[in-house]
Amino acid sequence: MARKLSHYDKQGRASMVDVSSKKETKRTAEASAFVEMRPEVLRALPDNPKGDPLEVARIAGVMAAKKTSELIPMCHPVPLSHVDVAIRVCENGVSIRTRTTTKAVTGVEMEALVAASVAALTVYDMCKALDKSITVREVVLERKTGGKSGEYQRKNAEPKQRMGRK
Repeated sequence: MARKLSHYDKQGRASMVDVSSKKETKRTAEASAFVEMRPEVLRALPDNPKGDPLEVARIAGVMAAKKTSELIPMCHPVPLSHVDVAIRVCENGVSIRTRTTTKAVTGVEMEALVAASVAALTVYDMCKALDKSITVREVVLERKTGGKSGEYQRKNAEPKQRMGRK
């Protein structure tokens, strides 16, 4: 890890990276999150009076990806070509997987991570009336492609959960 952090100027102040000389390429990123909850809460998901928590979370994740540069101070606004949020019910919670795509001069890792985070937080929000101890965990970058730094694939790529119904 001999590299230096890129979001600081010569005086040590936080700054947005100048990407004006970078080449536009297709870039993708995948992130995941896991929302751990008790079986009783999982069973109650279809009966939530606020609506389908998983569908609301999916839409929230897409919306959040589009707002990333407004939430993370040094992120560049990125023209997203595609955002996908997939949510699956497992035996001990909800698994969230996001994928973002762009053709731009900078990557979409933060957009994928923000989408996963906000989708997970939305599941919590929609279900907290049943259990305040729901846990959002393992928000991670799984994979990225494109750009100067090239490909990245996380080792041990799947969150440790017990698979269950879809």
